[in-house]
Amino acid sequence: MKKILFITMILLTGCTKLDQQFYDRVTPETFFKSEKDIKAVLYRPFTHARWYLGEDRWNLQEYTADQFAITTKGRHWYNGGENERYHYHRWTPDDGWIWGSWRGTLMGVALALDAKKDLEKLDYTKFALTQQDKDDHVNQLNTLIAFFYLRGLDYFGGLPVFESLQGENLPRNTDLETFAHIEKLLKTAITKLPKKKAGDREEGAFRQAGAAVLLARLYFNANAYIGKPMFAECRQICQDILAKQYGDYSLDPAWYGPHTFTNDKSPEIIWSIPSEFNKLQYDWFFNPFYHYNSTKYFDIDGGPWNGAHLTPSLKPTGEPYAADFRLGSPFAKFNNADLRKRPYKYLGGGRYEGMFIFGPHLTPAGEVINGSEEYKDKPLVFVDQVARFSEVGPGKRYASVNDLPSKMSEGEENTGVRLVKVPIPNSADKNLRWGADNPAIRLTEVQYMLAECLLRDGDKGSAATLINAVRKRNFADGIDPDPATAANLDEYRMLDEWGIEFLGEGRRRTDLIRWNKFVTGTWWDHNPSDAHLNRFPVPTQAISGNNNLKQNTGY
Repeated sequence: MKKILFITMILLTGCTKLDQQFYDRVTPETFFKSEKDIKAVLYRPFTHARWYLGEDRWNLQEYTADQFAITTKGRHWYNGGENERYHYHRWTPDDGWIWGSWRGTLMGVALALDAKKDLEKLDYTKFALTQQDKDDHVNQLNTLIAFFYLRGLDYFGGLPVFESLQGENLPRNTDLETFAHIEKLLKTAITKLPKKKAGDREEGAFRQAGAAVLLARLYFNANAYIGKPMFAECRQICQDILAKQYGDYSLDPAWYGPHTFTNDKSPEIIWSIPSEFNKLQYDWFFNPFYHYNSTKYFDIDGGPWNGAHLTPSLKPTGEPYAADFRLGSPFAKFNNADLRKRPYKYLGGGRYEGMFIFGPHLTPAGEVINGSEEYKDKPLVFVDQVARFSEVGPGKRYASVNDLPSKMSEGEENTGVRLVKVPIPNSADKNLRWGADNPAIRLTEVQYMLAECLLRDGDKGSAATLINAVRKRNFADGIDPDPATAANLDEYRMLDEWGIEFLGEGRRRTDLIRWNKFVTGTWWDHNPSDAHLNRFPVPTQAISGNNNLKQNTGY
């Protein structure tokens, strides 16, 4: 019964979007009747990982950094100042995204650990399975536990480390203890998991390379986690992955390959979460990203909320922010010849082009889409700016655009470029909707980690070569007008390359912290903050339920 109480405690401090039930009389011996039952238990924690990769965790990584914002748009999206608090680094232990991420992390650990303990008790030969199958399943769960702990370490520092579901009110382990636990889990998993063979499709399981990339991530950011640079260790793992020692992977020749409807076939995907309409949908971003009337643009149904957008590259006057600060301005960082820097357009049959919504908003037939707020009955034109342009003119609030402020409180319904990283089909091809899997780990990350390690070692030429091998797929005929070179590759260019390639993939805060830019940097409507904000606080609700938890310094 203690196990049930412990999981209930984590559930109360874990995840609200769960329908799992636990029974104190069910045991592995009575529940498992076939291989199907084994897989049901194995897969359950992975459904939690699907949820965990988006929403609050993504919000903490992106809205606190320099590439995304949710501005107040007239009467919409002030949200009690929540969005401004994250943008300005004024969050508190009472804020919801922080609480959701703390409990979601520990709930993921608990679910995976529960499944692991049950599977470890089974005699797999009774189900016509082998010891190798058992090792694979157990170490997929070890890797998933390490994944949750790694993300939690990144957000909060040391966490309560538990390897049993017995007990309650555990204290936090130190940063180093948490780091060592993650490292041990991953090193064990790497020796037990199978390798991907050429031609294998990615269907959501962890293989050797997935665990190896997580270990490389741990070392890549070790200086932020435990105050010890471990770039040499990260470099070696990345070189081994690229040498196919952990399985057969290669860069996708097309920029859209890792993100398209059939990305389970991409040779670049190392770990993804499967998605399918009305199942485990990779769709959490749809509502906050797009305008209410963007359903006409996509030619689909749905109810978007018109919240999130890229931070602006341009001042209200049209001048670029690039002269004021090196961070932010994500849309401007894309070269104009980049194939991704086109308006998103679905071409039919699963084909599409472009990755953004900007400029005049039109239906697929070319008809004008009007606004419904500041531009009610007027054409919607999305701008790479933040300002109340509707309030400029004779008798209005501002005499000219020169008078317009640009800050979080000054958005409008057409404010900001919108990202369409996950393709959305039209109504004729609605069977493809949410068919793109969530690419949690892809080979490009390995290539860029190695490039950054080489840059830090002073080998800028080799680092540039690795970056350019990815960049060339984004241009017609592979001709890149602005390749990385030994002359132009510095910390800011490296951050730009991370930001361009992985825009919207939920990692920006971590990259800024690694380069000591998250609390020291300046970007649109954001000034440097305080060093303790590199970590989030332990939520008030967690401490109120467990008085053994210690708060992070500075909160």
